[in-house]
Amino acid sequence: MKRLRCLTAALMVGIVSPIMAVAAPPPLEVLERQLKELQGQIEQLKQDKQEQDRRMRDIEAVEKERAAKDAEALREQAKRGEEQERKTSVLAEEMEAIKSRYILPETVEYKSAYGLGPAASKVFQVPRGLSIGGYGEANAIFFIDDNKGSAKKRNVGDLVRFVTYVGYKFSDRFVLNTEIEYEHAKVQPTTSSGGGDVEIEFATLDFLWKEQANLRAGLVLIPMGFLNEVHEPPFYFGNQRPEVEQRIIPTTWRELGVGLHGTILPGLTYRTYVTNSLNAKGFTSANIRGGRQSGNRALFENVAWTGRLDYSPIPGVQLGGSFFWGDTEQDDTYAGKKIDATFTLYEFHGQYQYRGLQLRALFAQGHISDAAALSADLVARGKGSDGPVSKRIVGGYAEASYDILPLLWPETTMSLAPFFRYERLDTQADVPSGFTPNRSRELEVFNAGFSFKPIPNIVVKFDYRNLDPRAGEIADEFTAGLGFIF
Repeated sequence: MKRLRCLTAALMVGIVSPIMAVAAPPPLEVLERQLKELQGQIEQLKQDKQEQDRRMRDIEAVEKERAAKDAEALREQAKRGEEQERKTSVLAEEMEAIKSRYILPETVEYKSAYGLGPAASKVFQVPRGLSIGGYGEANAIFFIDDNKGSAKKRNVGDLVRFVTYVGYKFSDRFVLNTEIEYEHAKVQPTTSSGGGDVEIEFATLDFLWKEQANLRAGLVLIPMGFLNEVHEPPFYFGNQRPEVEQRIIPTTWRELGVGLHGTILPGLTYRTYVTNSLNAKGFTSANIRGGRQSGNRALFENVAWTGRLDYSPIPGVQLGGSFFWGDTEQDDTYAGKKIDATFTLYEFHGQYQYRGLQLRALFAQGHISDAAALSADLVARGKGSDGPVSKRIVGGYAEASYDILPLLWPETTMSLAPFFRYERLDTQADVPSGFTPNRSRELEVFNAGFSFKPIPNIVVKFDYRNLDPRAGEIADEFTAGLGFIF
């Protein structure tokens, strides 16, 4: 047992001795060496960190430079886009100018606007800029000598008129519109006939304010009857305009003025102007046409008022009336004295359209005060042989037509419409006391024929007219003609 204890003690000393040897503190120089090594490692780490920071700064500088370059590139790209857009806009304007210059075909719906004819209304449909349209008509008249004593009249062919509409839409509110008319093909006279004319039929500037009230100024069409404003050939029957709308209402009638037009209620429209008045020096026993001043240095000593109202209660129905009122002496003397020659003209009209049927009727009457002085002045000027100026002029007509082609060919877009019109008028209805009326001015007109439209823009017309005056004779007429709008 004693020997076992000694052996165990020796074993424990052997085990603990190495441990005690390892755990002993190292010498000071070893610690200093280790500390220097650690400081070197720290310095290296600091240098590595500084290098890393420098590289990050370089990278950030490069990124900023690249971002600046990218931003500049984007700005340049945007500028190029704006320049491209500007060039595109310029090219579009140039293309529009070329289209206007060469009149490239356009799809246009022909419909009346603000009281004007369908072709005359084109400028109101364009978005902006120049608009060109027009119409023309030509015919040949063959006189039928009915052997009732009338003088023989020779057959004649004529390019009656060629008209150009030139309009310009400055904006949605300001619109310029003009009608320039060339009559009878040639201004200078020929061996067969006198010269033709070049005239401005109307020239107006519209300020489109709102539906109820729009302003119009310039050389305006007097808003009377069916044809004074809408006189394009495809839109009336016969080669000759109705006599009532030539002798009672002196179509085409225009004067300088200003006024309003618009739609008061759905289907109810109006036009009213203040204009220069007529000049009574031009009145005759036949009509008042010579009193029109037509914008040619018109005398404005007398001012006139004209207006029109139309009502369409249902599609296809139109009822309306119009008037013109004003003094007409224009501060002149008549048979050596001053007078007060007031002229009043009014008319009522109605139209009904249903499918191929169209019915029209119009009545017009005018009154002239101081007609005795006007008649005496005619005699004093050597122009009274055809009769005096009447105190009252009156006339009316009724017309019926029917497009028969859809009955024969339902799919067709063409039109073939026979028509008949009866007129009665008298420009010597009430002559002043002491003067004898010219009964040849009291007239009945029977007009029948047909119009053929291969397309809505073109019409071919054939008609026969019988003019039956109360006194004297007038040869009947057979007329073939054509007309167009564009």
